Amino acid sequence: MLTTARFWRETPQRYRMEAGRCTSCGKVWYPPRRICGECKGREFETVRLPDEGTLYTYTVIRVAPTAFVDQAPYAVALVDLADGTRIMCQLVDCEPEEIELGMPVRLEFRRILGEGEAGMLAYAHKAVPKR
Repeated sequence: MLTTARFWRETPQRYRMEAGRCTSCGKVWYPPRRICGECKGREFETVRLPDEGTLYTYTVIRVAPTAFVDQAPYAVALVDLADGTRIMCQLVDCEPEEIELGMPVRLEFRRILGEGEAGMLAYAHKAVPKR
């Protein structure tokens, strides 16, 4: 469940594709962390991630959670961005049988769900095949 507090806390990295680069070792973390998993450093600089990459792997969700039933079947993918950062996102605008590992994709900012009667909308980046 997406809470209002969580929604606002995660807004910068989700909406602007911001990651944290460790100033000690240079490792990029998305979403940003407080402690580097490589060198245990605690200082980071904010970097914007590229909006293009390639499909590393994926899975097709056929039995979806309630909020996504109307989208099933849909693909959730791991995408290697142009700078080497790997992210997870939904892969859209293609049928499951059209998906190929290594295919080039671009990220687009789109609605992911509207929650409950209050109607809080949530947006995120989705991968779209480059054609």
